[in-house]
Amino acid sequence: MTELLIKDDHRRAVEALRRSYEAIPPGTPVRLAKKTSNLFRWRDPSDAPGLDVSGFDRVLSVDPESRTAEVQGMTTYEDLVDATLPHGLMPTVVPQLKTITLGGAVTGLGIESSSFRLGLPHEAVLEMDVLTGDGQIVTATRDNEHSDLFYGFPNSYGTLGYSLRLKIELVPVKPYVRVRHLRFEDAAECARVLGEITESKTYEGEPVDFVDGTVFSAREQYITLGVFTDEAPYTSDYTGQGIYYRSIQERSVDFLTVRDYIWRWDTDWFWCSGAFGVQNPTIRRIWPDKAKRSDVYRKLVAYDRRFHVVARVERWRGLRPREDVIQDIEVPVERLAEFLEFFHDKVGMSPIWLCPLSARERWPLYPLEPGKPYVNVGFWGTVRLPPGQIPEYHNRLIERKVAALDGHKSLYSTAFYSREEFWRHYDGETYRRLKESYDPAERLLDLYDKCVGGR
Repeated sequence: MTELLIKDDHRRAVEALRRSYEAIPPGTPVRLAKKTSNLFRWRDPSDAPGLDVSGFDRVLSVDPESRTAEVQGMTTYEDLVDATLPHGLMPTVVPQLKTITLGGAVTGLGIESSSFRLGLPHEAVLEMDVLTGDGQIVTATRDNEHSDLFYGFPNSYGTLGYSLRLKIELVPVKPYVRVRHLRFEDAAECARVLGEITESKTYEGEPVDFVDGTVFSAREQYITLGVFTDEAPYTSDYTGQGIYYRSIQERSVDFLTVRDYIWRWDTDWFWCSGAFGVQNPTIRRIWPDKAKRSDVYRKLVAYDRRFHVVARVERWRGLRPREDVIQDIEVPVERLAEFLEFFHDKVGMSPIWLCPLSARERWPLYPLEPGKPYVNVGFWGTVRLPPGQIPEYHNRLIERKVAALDGHKSLYSTAFYSREEFWRHYDGETYRRLKESYDPAERLLDLYDKCVGGR
């Protein structure tokens, strides 16, 4: 009965969304009216009306027998994981931050340490209901009349439509994860081992469930292996005083509950909580545990972005301005060492996150070669600009290097491609066909204008 009531609520939410869509005047760009975001493409607040998606934040059902779930598009992974773990299941790939939504991860891509085995979050989607730019609601699957939208939806960032309901695959879990941290002094050797694990799904002959890596310097990098286990001699807690990324350097073996493993990066926003003093033991002790989470830190960044507090203080101190360098890129595993050498030399930021992946299928707007090992490289922070350089100096260097290494760049953050470069990297021909089919009046933004133009 409860499931039927939830699905009735979903139908009412769909009807309310239709009314919300129809209320937006023709010629006005259609956007989502939502308060939270995990994007780092900043734009000025708008008074224009947006789509009311407040009724699309629930898990509709979990089916333990088929290992599937039906989920609304604005459901956070935090709520999704809480609904699936009691059944001994989890989504195939759970992006690192609790408030990332399922719909956001599918249309904007996501990744985590199971991606070397299970690909990216959108590859677990079996079907999805999408509100398209022309106001229709269609169900897209791999093999129905809307299969072109199904395959073109990932990396479209809401410019073809918005997912309202998704049916996804789930995978079984065990109560604990045994973690091993392997240190490497040579980036080429680290890349070689990552490539071998990605292809074999094993290390030293034993199956591996999770793999990611952390680079602290050119001579100190780690591969972290995770394996499900039914028992644990102890469990570490990195939701209070402990700091997960520091433990990588301090111990070679660790045990976490499966939930704490899934959210190990969220408590300190990887390592970015240090910018707010939260890694100082004294401040950490008085900072409420419930506020040690990524969405809190992002709100602080948004506040500073709006009022330029840090920039004003640094100008007063006579310091050179800083450039935000907040990016995730993918390069073939055999080019990883070359990228890291460039990054250490030209950018000089650390730590750096590594996450190997292998796509299961080809998705045209983010054309990774299926079955080929890539490594996602994530780096998030600020770097001082050299004297006389343009404000986006480092980001442009990174874009050029990634292209030269046959890599790709995620579009959740700032991008500076020319229109021609952009569509060369993200299959402009396919995108134009999809736009003509599903948003002929161009009520939704164009992908280039949204991701590069900052609209």
